[in-house]
Amino acid sequence: MFRERQQIVICVVAVAIVSGFVLFRYVPLQKRSKALEQKQAAQRLVIVKASAQSQQLPRLSEQLLELQRATGNYEQQVPGQRELGVFLHRIANLMNKHNLKEQLIQPGKEMQTDELSCIPVNMQCKGKLAQVYEFYRRLQGLDRLVRIEQVKLVNESGFSGEVKMQTKASIYYRPVTGQG
Repeated sequence: MFRERQQIVICVVAVAIVSGFVLFRYVPLQKRSKALEQKQAAQRLVIVKASAQSQQLPRLSEQLLELQRATGNYEQQVPGQRELGVFLHRIANLMNKHNLKEQLIQPGKEMQTDELSCIPVNMQCKGKLAQVYEFYRRLQGLDRLVRIEQVKLVNESGFSGEVKMQTKASIYYRPVTGQG
């Protein structure tokens, strides 16, 4: 009987040691291992996303440069003063340079906001389509922002090859503070 008790005690102690090992060593290590695997998976996902985003970087850089080129001289194209007379004179000179006839350049009623003011300008002239096209191309190249809002080209009734151009445009300037 003493031997049986000894074996039972040994078995109980063995079960206790194994249970203690499983409960206090194996299970916590398994939890820690799973937590580390999850962290690794999350880090791999972050790395994959970063890699995908880094491949988009050159395209985004190109877009940024393109936008900077398009808007780079915006501040210079919107002067701080009205300078309407000077601008209308430049339009008339452009029309003359391209041999456009029956010129009419007429400013409209000025519209103002806190940051920007707008002056509508109606332009009319007559000439060959190539001359009108070249006028628009040069108008676009001016150092002042001009927004073409409406263009109407009408063939002359005598089929002379000339078109009558009517354009509604707007020019902009930044009003100086304290100005009416």
